[in-house]
Amino acid sequence: MRLVVVLAMVCATVFPAAASSQSVPETLGQMQLSFAPVVRHAAPAVVNIYAQRIVAQRQSPFADDPFFGDLFRNFGQLTPRVQDSLGSGVIVSDDGIVVSNFHVVGNATEIRVVLNDRREYDADIILTDEESDLAILKLRNATDLSVLEFADSDQVEVGELVLAIGNPFGVGQTVSSGIISGLARSGIAVGSGRGYFIQTDAPINPGNSGGALVDMQGRLVGVNTAIITRSGASHGIGFAIPANLVAQVVAQARSGEREFQRPWAGVTAQAVDATLAEAFDQRIPEGVILLEIHPDSPLANAGLQRGDIVLNVDGAAVNSAPEMMFRLASRGIGATSELTYRRGDDLRVAVIDLISPPDTPDRLARQVEGRSALRGLSVARINPAVIAEFNLSPNAEGILATSVQDFAARTRLRTGDILLSINGEQVRSTDDVLRQSASQSRNWHIEVLRDGRRVSLRFRI
Repeated sequence: MRLVVVLAMVCATVFPAAASSQSVPETLGQMQLSFAPVVRHAAPAVVNIYAQRIVAQRQSPFADDPFFGDLFRNFGQLTPRVQDSLGSGVIVSDDGIVVSNFHVVGNATEIRVVLNDRREYDADIILTDEESDLAILKLRNATDLSVLEFADSDQVEVGELVLAIGNPFGVGQTVSSGIISGLARSGIAVGSGRGYFIQTDAPINPGNSGGALVDMQGRLVGVNTAIITRSGASHGIGFAIPANLVAQVVAQARSGEREFQRPWAGVTAQAVDATLAEAFDQRIPEGVILLEIHPDSPLANAGLQRGDIVLNVDGAAVNSAPEMMFRLASRGIGATSELTYRRGDDLRVAVIDLISPPDTPDRLARQVEGRSALRGLSVARINPAVIAEFNLSPNAEGILATSVQDFAARTRLRTGDILLSINGEQVRSTDDVLRQSASQSRNWHIEVLRDGRRVSLRFRI
């Protein structure tokens, strides 16, 4: 279980009412309307997932000692251990495509899916995306399946009724009700990255992870993934991955992708707060300001510049960088998006092409081998694809350490370091790294750029 102050990873299902049929209950009879028809439709498409993964654990005699346990945490041999995971999932196609959370099934070696009618199937992972905490599974030889249809999560409004369906604490399929509490939540850490979520007060607990968030028409609004809690139990603050992003991830899985491919924006951006709004003479704080922009970025190609303020994407307001990236990702590579932005006093519109980050110029990847103090160091020339892969600044350039293994791991070099010089010689190409790493010197001096700071590494062999 993961916590955000404490963030617990869980799954849930919520049901937003269709905007076209909303009305305020006026009689006791209207307020006593049952959720049962929605549950009968949606529940059969929500499944329980049992996953196993093999993890390496150090066997240390000090493991349970309150003092020496931390001091000797890296002491002892690594031994394999089976780790069990319990969660939920949602069937989204009649050929056995199931959506769940990465933290439930990621890196699993064995996955068993149990349907609402108690049928059981083995499943294979066909796509993962740790950043959004999504994983797509394919059931083996499954037939006669109930399926949930995707809702348009962009049409969800705060206050709509929702239901959460999952398997909390392994007690069996459970339904809880609530409302949509908030939209565009983007400050919540999930897995190794940050996402963009729908917030709900429908009770969500450990084991619900990967379950369905459905509206009053029984459509999938989101996949529940996390709660904020201090005790590990639900306190009415839960989060779901919006259905529009889930649908795009499923589409890529069907096209054969093994990892989710996001459109490349090639920018860094910051939310406009009250201070920035005053500086830009805005009446209210809104939009995101572009701080850096790669010259090959689709935004740059459409005419946007550093300092422009993006107000909306495809008609939807954006007030944080993750929200802007969510809008682009839910459209998908190969589509186009319309951006409304402000430059000075002018309000402008641009249409951008959503593309993969170009792997040009050639990254010229190299690996140091042989008898060298840097054996095991892999490097590449920085290009847009490398920038996206390693989450670098759009303006990054030079030679990047893409992997640090073997002897190189002893030098204090890190993956993501930009190499500046080796033993006083400037690094301009990946071939320079191979040539300079062949030095027979016993005293080494390597300068790198790490998180924007110049770092000097000295060691002797």
